[in-house]
Amino acid sequence: MGKRIGFIGTRFSGTDGVSLEAGKCAAVLERNRHACFWFAGMLDRSPDKSFLVPEADVKFEKNLWIDQRIFGNKRRDTSVTDSIHELNVSLKKQLKEFIRRYRIDLIIAHNALSNPVHIPLGLALTETIAETQIPTVAHHHNFYWESPRFLVNSVGDYLRMAFPPNLPSIEHVVINSAAQEELALRGGISSTIIPNVQDFDNPPIVDPKQFRQFRESLGFKPEDVIILQPTYIIPRKGIEHAIQLVEELGDPRYKLLITHEVEAEAYEYGSWLQESALQRGVDLRMINTSSGDPAGAEPHERRISLWDVYPHADLITYPSLYEGFGNAFLDAVYFKKPLLINRYATFVRDIEPKGFDLIAMDGYLNRKTVSRVKEILTSPEHRESMVNTNYEIALKHYSYAVLEKCAERLLVKFFGLDF
Repeated sequence: MGKRIGFIGTRFSGTDGVSLEAGKCAAVLERNRHACFWFAGMLDRSPDKSFLVPEADVKFEKNLWIDQRIFGNKRRDTSVTDSIHELNVSLKKQLKEFIRRYRIDLIIAHNALSNPVHIPLGLALTETIAETQIPTVAHHHNFYWESPRFLVNSVGDYLRMAFPPNLPSIEHVVINSAAQEELALRGGISSTIIPNVQDFDNPPIVDPKQFRQFRESLGFKPEDVIILQPTYIIPRKGIEHAIQLVEELGDPRYKLLITHEVEAEAYEYGSWLQESALQRGVDLRMINTSSGDPAGAEPHERRISLWDVYPHADLITYPSLYEGFGNAFLDAVYFKKPLLINRYATFVRDIEPKGFDLIAMDGYLNRKTVSRVKEILTSPEHRESMVNTNYEIALKHYSYAVLEKCAERLLVKFFGLDF
């Protein structure tokens, strides 16, 4: 019997990792006859299944006011505590109404109980779970102790209580082995690893006519070689390495395309990248794909999505300094594109042992790496062998079938075989 499942978070909208993975999870659950509903401060899901609560948005005015006063400070003013509790009470009412209206059997909280960007929502959700004992999967993409921004704070009591909470009706899910070990060490909490996934059983379909038209709309000529950086523009993405790569390739046909515009908090970094590209003679272009989640958004609401751009790439660059897992890695494999990757910790520990054929760097570009990129870009046979090998490995380890089996095991824990 299908269950009614409520996804809860601050945002399920656009192409951030949390929104994308939540959309994939819902797609897997819905094809197994479960119904999915959405609670968040930003939503681009079907209106008849959505419960939009502006107060749950990270950028809600009162939450921003709280955030500015609790991080970077060790002392919490009484007025801040009162504001946290006021917003907590309001959100609890909304959460319980969401559960009642859609007759929710199971909650899946995506990052709302691990990343403390919205303290009142985490507290409200924790208290709601404790009071109702509703079965809950707490899906953790990144924890507060992984970010320097949260290390100095005046909310240690709340972090210990709700980020994440240790309650009997919660099953915890993490996306890598380091997070699993750290959660057990810090909180005595056991968890299940569910990596990010992609629909490798159904390869993407590319329309040749649309391919030509879209490439022209981006201003590229037929002879141009597109080096794609499919990430947000933030310092930990290491985009300066992609600029250096295009410079050292030394051919004006090579263009660097970044799939997201510069966001306000990374303005200085974005400006520096643009200046660096200009000085190095690199043709750098940026487009905004932030509104397009192919797995979750309604068709009439989609604009340019990452999936519109991937088919045009000749090479994907992914020189990140840190990733919880790495959606862009899986997307590159899914679209059968060669990939230059920086060997960030999660990749080294959880992904690299699977045997993928990649162009790897260790924090810096050297001549050997650049030469390998040239070899791959100029050898269709080598490139085809590489991407086909990677696809077969990913099909085995990171397909929807993997997520489906993990989800089934969690449902059996909560409901037995009767679901």
